[in-house]
Amino acid sequence: MLTAMETSVMALFEDTGAYLHGHFRLSSGLHSSEYLQCAKVLAIPSYAERLGQDLAQRMKTLLAGASPQVVIAPAIGGIVIGHEVARALGALSLFTERDLETNDMALRRGFEIKEGQTVVVIEDVITTGGSTKEVIRVVETHGAKVLAAGSIIDRSGGRADVGVPRVALESLKAVAYQPEDCPLCKEGLPVVKPGSRRTEPLS
Repeated sequence: MLTAMETSVMALFEDTGAYLHGHFRLSSGLHSSEYLQCAKVLAIPSYAERLGQDLAQRMKTLLAGASPQVVIAPAIGGIVIGHEVARALGALSLFTERDLETNDMALRRGFEIKEGQTVVVIEDVITTGGSTKEVIRVVETHGAKVLAAGSIIDRSGGRADVGVPRVALESLKAVAYQPEDCPLCKEGLPVVKPGSRRTEPLS
């Protein structure tokens, strides 16, 4: 295992076998030949701690001294990195989940955000920014203010706009396709949803 403090972010992914190649359906619905399985990296506590500290430091620089009271992340992928960033910032760590009936993001488990609190949204990977924007909407419905957003990986190459300033530890220009335009689908390659490792039938 690598020494976390001496290695790049991508080296941690390579070391843990978390940089995958194949045919994947991302949480955004897009298809890609590359997938970064952050959970495998975050499963190593020293790596999770280092990534959380690094992302918190980037957030401090972005916020120019402002201190968020709450760090919130979308379940499941954002929970561990959100907790580590919150620990490094000295903030409360919360997460949103999808409502089983509506599929909308919501606060559950007795979590509360108070009106006027300052919040940052953290997740593992941003592709289109859709999940981050959903979490921002949840926060705003409670009258709190989202200061910024952050992620370990930005798959959009900086293009994703979530409506607030954001940072990432690593920015990639990974190619992603709409399902109807995916060349991997046209080749007949089975689609895998990495979060569950489930192979899905081609449409």
